[in-house]
Amino acid sequence: MGEKREKKLPQHYDESDPIEEQVVRLLLERGLTLTTAESLTGGLIAAAVTSVPGASECFKLGFVTYSNKAKRKLLSVKKELLKKEGAISEQTAREMAIGALMESEADISVSVTGNAGPDAMEGKPVGLVYIGSCAKGKTKVLECRFEGNRREIREQTVKEALRLVRRLILSRFD
Repeated sequence: MGEKREKKLPQHYDESDPIEEQVVRLLLERGLTLTTAESLTGGLIAAAVTSVPGASECFKLGFVTYSNKAKRKLLSVKKELLKKEGAISEQTAREMAIGALMESEADISVSVTGNAGPDAMEGKPVGLVYIGSCAKGKTKVLECRFEGNRREIREQTVKEALRLVRRLILSRFD
């Protein structure tokens, strides 16, 4: 039978490589770890990262917190915040990123919450997504507006979340 071989990553990432390969390579090169807190993507970011050989050395934990109860229980997102601002908000993405970092003890966290459709939720339009990140005591949240069907919005969210992680690593958390 033929020998199964894993794809080897280049010594340094190449911008033409898939974004998940770039992120894993950068994490490994810098000795950093990542955790994810996902709502609308349901684990797709974690799946993308862990599809890369070597990810076990830099990926700590993935939280799939699709329900508000899970956001509260696993990531310590405040019930009052969810009632006041809703799950689809900048503040919730921020709290998710902070909670994931604290619970996992990773170096970097990325969180996503939003509406992939098919209908408006909490009065928020389809395609509205908040992507949060937390590292070295600094938290950042991006507001994104994606277009397309549910699958396309989720895929765009994964790519943009990984691009945010890449920018964060390359900027040395500035």
